[in-house]
Amino acid sequence: MMNSQAEVGSDPHQTKRETAQILATGNRMLFLRNYISQVAPWLDMFDSDRAFGLQLPALARTAPALLYAILGISARQMERKENKKNAFESLELYQEAIRLLAPLLLDRDLIIIPVCVILCCLEMMSASAQDWRRHLEGCAALFSNFGVHGFSGGLLQAVFWCYARMGKLRLPPVSFQRPRVVPPTNSALLPDLCGALISDGLESTLVPPSKWLPPGSDMREARQLYLSCNHPDMYANYSVWLSSRVCELVSERTRHRELGEPNGCTGQYFTDRWITLWQELQAWINDSPPEFHAIRAVESKPFPQTLYPHWAAISSTQLHHTSCVLLLGIIPKPINPALTPNPIGSVVWHAKKICGISLANSHQGCLNNAIQPIWLAGRLLSHRSEHDLIVKLIWSIESMTGWGTCWRISDLEAAWGYKVRRM
Repeated sequence: MMNSQAEVGSDPHQTKRETAQILATGNRMLFLRNYISQVAPWLDMFDSDRAFGLQLPALARTAPALLYAILGISARQMERKENKKNAFESLELYQEAIRLLAPLLLDRDLIIIPVCVILCCLEMMSASAQDWRRHLEGCAALFSNFGVHGFSGGLLQAVFWCYARMGKLRLPPVSFQRPRVVPPTNSALLPDLCGALISDGLESTLVPPSKWLPPGSDMREARQLYLSCNHPDMYANYSVWLSSRVCELVSERTRHRELGEPNGCTGQYFTDRWITLWQELQAWINDSPPEFHAIRAVESKPFPQTLYPHWAAISSTQLHHTSCVLLLGIIPKPINPALTPNPIGSVVWHAKKICGISLANSHQGCLNNAIQPIWLAGRLLSHRSEHDLIVKLIWSIESMTGWGTCWRISDLEAAWGYKVRRM
């Protein structure tokens, strides 16, 4: 358990009295209950130890900044879910948490890390993806300064992976080449995605994949490092890490092709990296533990629906399909056809899997994480029945979770060339 210093430099009894006074005001007990029952499960999606649902609320009894952050994100979720236009309680709680950050930073109090990650999530809840990067940069700097990574152990490891998943909401854009397995009738559905998702379209993850591993780790041995943990949570995190490597390769390839950056991401070097990463992605799905196996799969139309019993399996499998879509978008030519047989060599097949997973699994944290994958998948699909269902799904995610998603509908409609009638 991580111990926090008292922010005001006093004994724990004083801070406990302070946090009791904080909770005695207005709707704050309601916000705390909502956090534990509704918000924390989002954040603990890949953490069976429930760092955000159990450990952080306990720490908040002697950490006012953490308590304000917890109350703030819960209040914001309730305001958005209930569509309260002129509610300011979440803003007031957010500002109180921000006010208390400076002493924590001066004292190098580790509690500042979960506080900032929660505040980052609060900010991202209602921001467009174009603004997400600036909300993530501060957290990335904290992880670097405090030496926290994906194998730090304990609470800080769980907080790191929560941040890493938030970072994966900002998927990299990619200029799609036309994969050989996609019928010509879909060629218009494979547009240039550069710059459409985030800023200039040339960015990778803020924390490089190599920094997610213990210092001195060999990237070539990372697979064994994840497997040696022998835990479903870390297997899910392995999918997040693989996705970060895909983002890195997409970014480097895009910079080389679009800006002429001499990063060596060309020729046989690029092909070898692509093949290695593609094979590792397929090994991830083929060797997944029993907890990640679907309990029911229905080949329904327009999307095949797959039900998973484990929370972490839902998003990590969806992220696997998203990574495959991104890699197929930069597939080197020529490539051995045996590497990409049907159906795994089809971006449309992966896109339908992405949508079907969200339709079949209603865990709110998984739906939040699905926003960008659904957007990416939606641009690859051409039938109006698919479009109607995707728009309905995006609307339902916002109404169910309070997470801002509906701005993505207009982006999809621009790609499709028409407005989808609201049902």
